[in-house]
Amino acid sequence: MQKTAYFIFIFIIFVATACSSGKTALQQGNYEEAVLKAVNRLRSSPDNKKARETLQQAYPLALNWNRSNIDRLKYSNEKFKWESIARSYDNLNRLYDEMMRCPACLQLFPQPQSYLNEGNEARNLAAAERYETADRLLVENPRNRMAAKEAFMHFATAENLVPNYKDTRKRMEEARFLATLKIVVEQVPVASRFYQLSDEFFRNKIYQYITTNPRMNEFVRFYTPQEAQIQGLTAPDQIVRLQFDDFVVGATAMTSNTETFTSKDSVKVGEVKVEGKKIDVFNKVTAKVTTNRKTVISKGLLDMQILDAYTNAVVYQDKMVGEFVWFSEWGNFNGDERALTKEQRQLCNRREVPPPPPQELFIEFCRPLYDQATNKIRNFYKNY
Repeated sequence: MQKTAYFIFIFIIFVATACSSGKTALQQGNYEEAVLKAVNRLRSSPDNKKARETLQQAYPLALNWNRSNIDRLKYSNEKFKWESIARSYDNLNRLYDEMMRCPACLQLFPQPQSYLNEGNEARNLAAAERYETADRLLVENPRNRMAAKEAFMHFATAENLVPNYKDTRKRMEEARFLATLKIVVEQVPVASRFYQLSDEFFRNKIYQYITTNPRMNEFVRFYTPQEAQIQGLTAPDQIVRLQFDDFVVGATAMTSNTETFTSKDSVKVGEVKVEGKKIDVFNKVTAKVTTNRKTVISKGLLDMQILDAYTNAVVYQDKMVGEFVWFSEWGNFNGDERALTKEQRQLCNRREVPPPPPQELFIEFCRPLYDQATNKIRNFYKNY
């Protein structure tokens, strides 16, 4: 019962809130909210006395507040004031739309006023202000990425205010290009011809990553050397250079260990005759197990440098280690097999397995290097 009463109480509160006449909002000075609540109430209950009273008071106050705000802004020196003016006109037009869709409201205010033309004019003036600001930034600050980035934001705002305003979309792309940090990723091939195939696999993985993710954010663009050449990018901003400082492939180590094991339980080891009868003889048995392990270690040291393309100064450097360990285990035994565990028998049934070819070992130790390199590149450029 208590649970049912609780839900009934919540429902009553919900209904009371939904059916609010807006009087509380009016008393708090939220005139537009008061109008909207009163309008909503009058649509479902046209004769609601409180809602009618609220609307009669709140609607003129909401109109007056927005008109006064528009007049104040027009004579102010506030930057981008036309955007604020346009928002106030939007408020007025929203009230107009709501009133026109409320028959009971039109009985109280038969001719609500539309400010559609004024709102469009304000948005055009706001877009013009943003466009002119962006254009000035590009003219006064050539080759300045931050200025171009700011100009892009202004052009984007102008486009949002008035879609297809002048040539805003074209200018946005111009500003984006100037604001973009252009980075060429260079990878130095390994000196050994024997490992060129594996090295090429690693380099292709890196290039595939930057081709798939050419932009870490809005203003960072990666190029392969081939892309930069094709697109005529002769002066990038930065160069990411990846190079193997050192690597070892197939360093092999062998170990061998021999241990004697005794069966856990006694097992039959023979028979004896006692008074002419054969009797089984039980005892624990032993076996000498030799375990062989071949370990092949391959690892490399990758150097990553980020260079300022204009000064050739190193702005970031890190060295990453990648390692891959391959191993094979096998064994043999002398003695009674019954002394062995299941795992030991399986080990003794194995034979030595040859390691993968060097090319494959090179690729394997490069896999963690790929993850490290791409993570460091992403983290370095994510805030540019």
